[in-house]
Amino acid sequence: MTSSPAGTAQPQPAPSRRTDPRITAAIVASALFMQNLDSTAVITALPAMARDLGEDPARLGAAITAYLVSLTVFIPLSAWVADRFGAKRVFMAAIVLFTLSSVLCGRATGLGELIAARLLQGVGGAAMLPVARLLLLRQVRKDEILSAMTWLTMPALIGPIMGPPLGGFLTDAFGWRSVFLINVPIGVLGLVMVAWKIDPAPVAPPGPPDVPGLALTGGALMLVMFGLETVGRGVVPVGLPEAALLAGVVLGWWAVRHCRRAARPAVDFSLLRIPTFFHAAATGTLFRVGAGATPFLIPTLLQIGFGHTAAQAGMVSFATALGALTMKPLARPLLKRFGFRWTLTVCCLATAAGIAVCAAFTAAWPLPLVFLVLALSGLLRSLQFTALSALAFSDVPAERFSAATSFFATLQQLAPALGVVLATATLEVSAALAGRDHGHLAVHDFAVAFLVAGALSALAAPFFARLAPDAGAGVSGHDAGERSATRG
Repeated sequence: MTSSPAGTAQPQPAPSRRTDPRITAAIVASALFMQNLDSTAVITALPAMARDLGEDPARLGAAITAYLVSLTVFIPLSAWVADRFGAKRVFMAAIVLFTLSSVLCGRATGLGELIAARLLQGVGGAAMLPVARLLLLRQVRKDEILSAMTWLTMPALIGPIMGPPLGGFLTDAFGWRSVFLINVPIGVLGLVMVAWKIDPAPVAPPGPPDVPGLALTGGALMLVMFGLETVGRGVVPVGLPEAALLAGVVLGWWAVRHCRRAARPAVDFSLLRIPTFFHAAATGTLFRVGAGATPFLIPTLLQIGFGHTAAQAGMVSFATALGALTMKPLARPLLKRFGFRWTLTVCCLATAAGIAVCAAFTAAWPLPLVFLVLALSGLLRSLQFTALSALAFSDVPAERFSAATSFFATLQQLAPALGVVLATATLEVSAALAGRDHGHLAVHDFAVAFLVAGALSALAAPFFARLAPDAGAGVSGHDAGERSATRG
């Protein structure tokens, strides 16, 4: 935004008001919904894909791993690319790449082709989340960030819940290839709407990229994601996942050391000196790991523990999405009334309690009651995620939005993967202590996993309580009137 004399104030509102921020948020959120839906729907289709391609289902899990590794590795690069070529242009290119690679996935005739197409799909997905948020932040005022983030967090909550039942329906009705091809109409519509409704932001030369930092960061993330996605699954030689995790940690330490010294780092760790960004990113990740275990545990418990069908489990799990939708009109008034500190602290403890309550589920529980508990849990988790996303950028200067969106998106991607690892590790340890192998899980094992996940999420609450009372007030509007009165 450029300043202008008072006499030229008339044209100023035009660029920011030509497109309603809610419309912008809804458009970019639709593309993110496609990405989140795809990544979870594919899991349901894996058995059918394995039969059709003549592969072992465990080996076919490499297609999931390939996507997640590619997605995580290329997120740090997306910030520099968006600054270099323009956020709108890069976002449109990401939609095109994701859609075309989806077609290639749907036409794959072997595991090698599928993995290659999934790697390409991950490159497109890597640009979607951080660049979508960057597009939005550059087109809204600070007091509009909360409403915009409410829309933007919906895909991350609804996509993973709708993915499994939709993937099952499409696979049964039209075959596994339709799970990928459904992205084509969504991608085309999203591309048209972005081109039509979203204004391009000015491009400022970002300078040369931090190639050593990108290489170190990308290598560390690749090794960590590979280790997390393969540990305990028996799809790679014994010891390789653990070795990858160890190498990833070492490389990550090297990457942090480099980025803290570089003039234009690939990952700007100095952002953590901003208290609101630190709590949203670091403390928020602690919360997300615990919460990220539940989308894996719930459908698995309903099917393995209680004997429900995949369709029944999918429909019950859908309650979380309904709860997330219910939250939308509540976020702004709650944050305005109580502020980020108490909203995040109380919601964190309430969400953790909701996760722990799932430990009490038994086959005797009526499904409607399970549905109600999950819906309430979805509402609380959605409020927490929306508040975290808004708080993260409340005090970040506009010129650092690119670095902040990339950093935040990387942590967002890692947290659910860590949540699944936490869940699977807890299940295996619980079964082993009871003298059973991981192939014979009991309801008790799931109860332990829910309690551990809830406890981990609750650990974030004391850190949220350390936020300043007026943290993010420019976004939430909390106590703004009282401060004005005091100054007067």
